[in-house]
Amino acid sequence: MALAYSPDTSIDSTRLAFLAAAVVLFAMLALYLVGFDQGAISRTGMYMHELMHDGRHLMGLPCH
Repeated sequence: MALAYSPDTSIDSTRLAFLAAAVVLFAMLALYLVGFDQGAISRTGMYMHELMHDGRHLMGLPCH
């Protein structure tokens, strides 16, 4: 008789909640950087604004 090892693939609710919160926080940060940063984060003037300029217009966010 052969025994096969099968690892536990279930995700407990605490880990799932932590991963969901991390994804939401990352998405909010990305939205802020693309949509609303006017040089506050980049510290080099309007570098982030110019880098994300076309993406901002593509999403319909005003930037001027």
